[in-house]
Amino acid sequence: METVELKVEMVGIHEKRLRKCLSKIKGIEKVEVEVYSQKVVVTGCVHKNKILKALRRVGLKAEFWSAQNEILLNAYASGSYGGPRINNFSFF
Repeated sequence: METVELKVEMVGIHEKRLRKCLSKIKGIEKVEVEVYSQKVVVTGCVHKNKILKALRRVGLKAEFWSAQNEILLNAYASGSYGGPRINNFSFF
């Protein structure tokens, strides 16, 4: 049993497309989707590259989840992103 974490760009109906795509792969037992963070966690007996390839084949932008994704997500959530500033006013 292996757990694979992916970052998948999801807009609107993409979550439904994502679940349909992954349901066709034998060996996948569980799919967790966090739309806000664009994080997908797949659990099952299937190679991680097969999952990534299937997602890309249906036109979804996907990559393996990295520590950099976690850092960016935490920065946006905490509001410490910094964004563009002029005279101490943040635009984001």
